[in-house]
Amino acid sequence: MAKRSVISMALPFLSILLSIFFVSITCIQEERSIFLVLLEGDAVAFHQGSRDHHSSSRIDHNSEVSKAHAKHLLSSHDLLLQNTLESGSYNKLHSYKHLINGFSVHTTPSQATRLRGTQGVKLVEKDRGAKLMTTYTPQFINLPEGIWAQEGGAQNAGDGVVIGFVDSGINPLHPSFAYDPMHPFTSNLSHFEGACEAGPLFPASSCNGKIVSARYFSAGAEAAATLNASVDFLSPFDAEGHGSHVASIAAGNAGVPVVVNDFFYGRASGMAPRARIAVYKAIYPSVGTMADVIAAIDHAVLDGVDILTLSIGPNEPEEHTLTFLSLFDIALLFARKAGVFVVQAAGNKGPAPSSVVSFSPWSVGVAACTTDRRYPASLLLGNGQILHGVGLSGPSFGNGSVLHKLVLAKDAVKINGTSPRTMQYIEECQHPEALDPNVVLGSIIICTFSAGFVNGTSTVGAIIDTSKALGLEGFILVANPTYGDYIGEPIPFAVSGILLPAVADAKVILQYYEEQTKRDERGTATEFGAVAAVGEGRVSSFVGRSPVVSRFSSRGPDISDIKKNPADVLKPDILAPGHQIWAAWSPISASEPMLKGHSFAILSGTSMATPHVAGIAALIKQYNPLWTASMIASAISTTSSKYDKFGEHILAEGYESTRLLPSNPFEYGAGFVNPNSAIDPGLVLSSEYLDFISFLCSLPNMDADAIIAATGEQCNHPFAYPFSLNLASVTISALRGSVSVRRTVMNVGNNTETYLASVLPPNGTKVDLYPTSFTVSPLGTQDLEIQFTVIEPVENFSFGEIVLTGTLNHIVRITLSLLAVSV
Repeated sequence: MAKRSVISMALPFLSILLSIFFVSITCIQEERSIFLVLLEGDAVAFHQGSRDHHSSSRIDHNSEVSKAHAKHLLSSHDLLLQNTLESGSYNKLHSYKHLINGFSVHTTPSQATRLRGTQGVKLVEKDRGAKLMTTYTPQFINLPEGIWAQEGGAQNAGDGVVIGFVDSGINPLHPSFAYDPMHPFTSNLSHFEGACEAGPLFPASSCNGKIVSARYFSAGAEAAATLNASVDFLSPFDAEGHGSHVASIAAGNAGVPVVVNDFFYGRASGMAPRARIAVYKAIYPSVGTMADVIAAIDHAVLDGVDILTLSIGPNEPEEHTLTFLSLFDIALLFARKAGVFVVQAAGNKGPAPSSVVSFSPWSVGVAACTTDRRYPASLLLGNGQILHGVGLSGPSFGNGSVLHKLVLAKDAVKINGTSPRTMQYIEECQHPEALDPNVVLGSIIICTFSAGFVNGTSTVGAIIDTSKALGLEGFILVANPTYGDYIGEPIPFAVSGILLPAVADAKVILQYYEEQTKRDERGTATEFGAVAAVGEGRVSSFVGRSPVVSRFSSRGPDISDIKKNPADVLKPDILAPGHQIWAAWSPISASEPMLKGHSFAILSGTSMATPHVAGIAALIKQYNPLWTASMIASAISTTSSKYDKFGEHILAEGYESTRLLPSNPFEYGAGFVNPNSAIDPGLVLSSEYLDFISFLCSLPNMDADAIIAATGEQCNHPFAYPFSLNLASVTISALRGSVSVRRTVMNVGNNTETYLASVLPPNGTKVDLYPTSFTVSPLGTQDLEIQFTVIEPVENFSFGEIVLTGTLNHIVRITLSLLAVSV
């Protein structure tokens, strides 16, 4: 009996030990991930003890109240984790205290599930990862004669405004970011409190007055991957080049010489060359996480940036929430609430529809377009034919008359070579050891765009290395009929070379080559008679249609969830130059070997378009310092243009690289940015934080508890429809019958002005506007009632606009995007 009693007493204890054992085994077997956690309670920026709950004015973060609340939040995060998760099963990465109350944690899915059920936890979201969305443009948009002239020239344009960059860091030694003691800054930055975090390749002196703050955020990156110490520097230094490129487009110094491979390409200037730069590094060559990005956003707003630039974004929409309610988008909402203008890359997944990754109406999503600058490259064949292609390289001939032997790569195979002998590697010129040096020495080699380029294992850089190793005079990369035309960008080549992306041109050169090549009975080339010369490809010309929406630029319509249900928000918001943009670079160039050693790069992407708008916003902010972020966004939209330099409607690149197609607002937003009109738009339409809450609460099938969980706000004042939000556009994804929409405009001019309204209705609809004319005094407002009626259902979205023409020459355009479903 006694023995049985001891056993029965030991059973509960044994059960506990087994439970602990199996929990530990589960934690060991489960793969850890990064999770983002949102908690109940206000962050420091919106703490009632710090300021009025809905105020967007800045607070003193050094006050005792702010410091005490920040300390309390930090302690509460640690305590919640300690009381909820198994010891040793997690690692807290960041505490978010300024914009949002929450943290990021590296733990297992089962532990994350425990967090979801904990009191005080509002949202737990798996980190989706973050990626980069990867001169002449000041002249292209007429800045020198426009805003710059009104603000005292390039030497003053943007002065007093701080632009924050959440990106891959910055190269502090670049001349685009140098401080000139002969031209000191005179503006007061009392609203900004940054800091300079020193580290590898980034001494404290890097913050020089032009760069006013530099921080780095790496806890997420260090948890997600094993960092490479040779490139993943734990400092604000930019080993990629991307962050430097973006920062110099927005705020790089004026007139910096662009020299690559000893060739002078002109001078580069940022949009706002006297704006100050605040750096928040959150992306590393090896990895990027939303945990670090949100920490960077949180700190940028804490420091007091005026403008926040995000040429980065999530890898994909969050699966379990609306696009508007991901933790990333909520952080951007609170940044807007704090008075910061947020500009975001639309994405590089075009031309597919609904491919935008900038979803929310509180951030300005930027699409990319071409300029009218071209770098024509040419190839002269021995029969007198000239083919045009792409490539920033010098000519293969010295006096213009020397032609060189042409050799097709697969005709130069080393008979006894030991290198990879698959045709893919040979015809793509990736391995010099595969080719016979006696055959190719002094020749121009013809390489073929094949499977390796399609799957990403082959590079143009390897062709250049092959050319150098074998003493070639140049190279040609021709298209492959099997894969069709490819996209060729004008990258600087250290040797003479040209890309021929069109299959039609490939057929011309190969026909000429075969006519001049003798072969034996086995098909082996025995004599090479074809000759050619690569022409000068580094001299720019300014011809052709522009702007044109770039092929890669992501398209709308906007989506509300991962199922791609359309949202009543126009995305992208605006179009800006993003194709072939020269800007600063980092010589380390960790992810682009071809650009290693260069201080400038010419790149394309919505990453490049975004800082154009950020810099323009800085110019507008300098000219109108009391304007809110919403007013700046409205001014940029309503003054944009839907026409190219020929006066015709903007066109877009499609899937076929040589054919331009008609475009619409789901490709260019409100239109091409026009900064010289945006500083004096006449009227603006404003939406502030509580308006965005009303918008969220009006979304179809919206769970009010989800709004409360994400924002802490009750749905007390929902709009009748999501499209009731007072944006400078109207987007209705399912118009049935008739509906009335209100827009409110405010006169931001210095004089009373009378406006006459006209409407271009979208197909299938009738649009009635009241009033059709009105007079509004400075800072006065006017409501516009817009009645949309379906007169004929249509299968696809159609587009129109409302035009308000003022007697003082202001023209205000409100874009209409409607899908007429039923009468």
